Amino acid sequence: MSINREIASGRKRASLLVALAATLALGGCANVRQMTTGSVDRTVTGSVTQMTAPELRATANQLGNAYKRNPGDMNVAMQYAEVLQMDGRADQSLAVMRKAAIDHPEERRVLAAYGKALAAAGDLQPALDAVRRAQTPEYPDWKLMSAEGAILDQLGQPADARRLYTRALDLAPNDPSVLSNLGMSHLLEGDLKGAETHLQNAVAQPGADSRVRQNLALVVGLQGRFADAEAIATRELSPEQAQANVAYLRSMLVQQNAWNDLAREEG
Repeated sequence: MSINREIASGRKRASLLVALAATLALGGCANVRQMTTGSVDRTVTGSVTQMTAPELRATANQLGNAYKRNPGDMNVAMQYAEVLQMDGRADQSLAVMRKAAIDHPEERRVLAAYGKALAAAGDLQPALDAVRRAQTPEYPDWKLMSAEGAILDQLGQPADARRLYTRALDLAPNDPSVLSNLGMSHLLEGDLKGAETHLQNAVAQPGADSRVRQNLALVVGLQGRFADAEAIATRELSPEQAQANVAYLRSMLVQQNAWNDLAREEG
């Protein structure tokens, strides 16, 4: 195979994997993400990662009412935007964070959350600018380094992204969220085995959350090991939800002959 064909093949494979990851997220029964809590009652937000879709919507409504009463409350705005993202309402989440960034232009946490909201909405270059403005060289924040790396990965700059992950891991050794981002970086390049290695390391760390384990389930499923993927997913979701996610992934791979394409390219 010529070099140009290898590059084209790698890009095609990466595009396919990204598309499958996106469609699996849309087809799944739960969108689980860790959320920090602040001024909102912990009895509502503390178990957010275990919420069903109706419970998540109810929480978004409660936070929305709190936000209407006081849209200038920074903590409420950030939590409301996070729950909106979890509920699949990226545009609305971005609108909330855009106002928060206007109201609190010097607050690093707001700038960082604004950057993440921009990235979730697909506005990658503005997201990169916001995250970089939130960073301060004299007091570097490893979480912002990891967030910047994730954006760079989506912009097709994996080498720069991985340098940031390395720096983040120097400051926060073996942090599962950074290791997970590193694994997904390999996924975006079509390196499923490398992605699995980093994600296995991530899930083995204390503090690894549901999102990290679901990323591992996705990568394992993309390699055609559906039983293993379902077993991993079942630890986070109900058996019915895990089966639905894996069935959806299997159907996407079969419909697009994706697994055969990947197998040929790996061979």
